[in-house]
Amino acid sequence: MELTLAIAIGVLFGSGIWLILRPRSFQLITGLLLMSYAVNLFIFAMGRLWVDQAPITATADIDPAQFADPLPQGLVLTAIVIGFATTALYLVLMIGARGLSGSDHVDGEEPRE
Repeated sequence: MELTLAIAIGVLFGSGIWLILRPRSFQLITGLLLMSYAVNLFIFAMGRLWVDQAPITATADIDPAQFADPLPQGLVLTAIVIGFATTALYLVLMIGARGLSGSDHVDGEEPRE
């Protein structure tokens, strides 16, 4: 399971890097999204993957190894909300830049052939 998750994170992040290096705005935004998904998966995996375990307990004599860490879960939830807001901002800026320049290239110019 760990190897599959590590490969998935690596493929997502590598694909994001490749898309960021592309000349079009939409590909840049998609690359940023893929990289944020990879980072979210990485942070979530660092809190150990537990199934049917309570994140917090109220008893005094607890073994922390038996419970999931709630901090990565909260960080990922916050990152998802912030990622959604920044993606909406990026899309509005991309549409505005496309309307002003007439091109969706990052530098605003079509390649010369």
